[in-house]
Amino acid sequence: MPGERKLEGIVEYDHALDELITHSAHTIRLFDRRISSAFNSPQRYELLRRLLLARRTNRVRIVLHETGNIVRDCPRLLLLLRQFSHGIAIHRTLPAAHRVYDPFAIGDDTRFVHRFHYNDVRAAAVIGDVAATASLLKRFEEIWQASTPAVTAGKTGL
Repeated sequence: MPGERKLEGIVEYDHALDELITHSAHTIRLFDRRISSAFNSPQRYELLRRLLLARRTNRVRIVLHETGNIVRDCPRLLLLLRQFSHGIAIHRTLPAAHRVYDPFAIGDDTRFVHRFHYNDVRAAAVIGDVAATASLLKRFEEIWQASTPAVTAGKTGL
């Protein structure tokens, strides 16, 4: 159902992120300071796996300020990266993008989950706001351009 839902806390944010992945048909774009341990949960692994299995052209693009915890905290995400190296890309921001402080995830071009600051647990889940989603898509592409590959299927790059 279109609209905006306020989220209070990390548990609600993670649940909204799982919903976003569930309802996405082709692309997930995620920006955050660092990857959360929720990306190692069996549920998140299965949601991403299903998305990537649905079509060879489906994509998951992740940009992080810090990538050092991926190998230690998210072996399931690394397994997906090895299995679907064509479909997942994990980048680390360059210094020019380090000033970006509000994590967000975009599902396809129609929905997003947006935290107001990476040190704040308040967030919003939005469905059907084309203008707001387009604005975040533009921001994601700017951040993506100010980043470099950080973790690959063959080597961690850390």
